[in-house]
Amino acid sequence: MDTINSTELPDNRMSTLEEMERQYENRNENYFILLLNHQDMVIRTRAVCILADISTESVVKEISTVLRTDVEPLVRHEAAFSLGQLGFSSAIEALADAVKTDASFFVRHEAAIALGVIGSEKARDVLNGALSDTNEEVRKSATLALANLDYAAIAVKHTDRENRFIRLTGG
Repeated sequence: MDTINSTELPDNRMSTLEEMERQYENRNENYFILLLNHQDMVIRTRAVCILADISTESVVKEISTVLRTDVEPLVRHEAAFSLGQLGFSSAIEALADAVKTDASFFVRHEAAIALGVIGSEKARDVLNGALSDTNEEVRKSATLALANLDYAAIAVKHTDRENRFIRLTGG
């Protein structure tokens, strides 16, 4: 994998997007990890989504950090979505923390959905707690996620293969 110095990143959004396209073709994970700290929230948001597309469990830690620390709720929302799409249980802790503590209902909602998509029983207590969230969308998202966990528990008994339907219907 190529590495770059963060001082080499262009400041202009359009030139950065053009460079992102080139680096996407090269599947340059390190480049997109550096962009997670870019000053432009559009760039950070796209970097999160691209990392989820080109990477594997190796980026869960970095995307989890974005979920916990980015100042923009939209960026944190996309981090939660991306962690759900990646589907690794190593993301459960960060997603559970977001469901319980994020100031934005938008992020709490997406973190709950992502937990349902991952489909691990480890998330059940957090999702049950979210049924009492002050925000109706979060409560509904927790209900949907819990239904996905229930379905996953039944589906696992009837098949030895990963059930793609579970991931597609998680939210």
